[in-house]
Amino acid sequence: MAKQHLDPRHLPVDAIAGEAALPAERLDAGWLRRRLAHPLAWEPELPEDLAWRLGKLRRAAVLIPLVRRPHGLTVLLTQRTAHLSSHPGQVSFPGGSAEPEDSSPIETALRESEEEISLSRRHVEIVGVLPDHVTASAFIVTPVVGLVAPPFDLAADPGEVAEIFEVPLAFLMDGMNHQRMSFELPEGAGRRSFYAMPYERFFIWGATAGMLRNLFHLLRA
Repeated sequence: MAKQHLDPRHLPVDAIAGEAALPAERLDAGWLRRRLAHPLAWEPELPEDLAWRLGKLRRAAVLIPLVRRPHGLTVLLTQRTAHLSSHPGQVSFPGGSAEPEDSSPIETALRESEEEISLSRRHVEIVGVLPDHVTASAFIVTPVVGLVAPPFDLAADPGEVAEIFEVPLAFLMDGMNHQRMSFELPEGAGRRSFYAMPYERFFIWGATAGMLRNLFHLLRA
């Protein structure tokens, strides 16, 4: 029997996070670079309970690409192809599993971004790393934040990426756009809550939204 995947788009919204939007000066590349180099104290939101539910976790890394557009920073995201066994059709950052030859999570994130969307590392300035994030697919993911300088050419790997798009960072760094949702786990295992950040026709949720929440907390500290 084919594995059933959750489609959260039809779930009710439990609550809106509701924190104030980040002020414009905190969405500037220079300010963001300085904050990530010297972060203030902040409390990450991490799905800690997943670690003991899932047992052995596989290492992975993603790139959070912040593109320096004339009208402001945007976040470059992908929509995964529908046939993938893990997170099919979901919005995600470019990234993937660590390989033995990768020297660090940063190397994993850059290599995977080149493979998935042909984003050359020469366009990427690494400015920081967020706390590891455990996913329901049994990965422990290191989010790597990078400033991306246009112009650059992208090409989606058709085996993994259905679409590449950008969302204004200002939209994602506004707690009024962060929805809290939940669903019942099978076999009475409890209830799982997650964030969603719908944008136009794209539904950003799960681990991707969770990592964006942590970027939000770091920048608003």
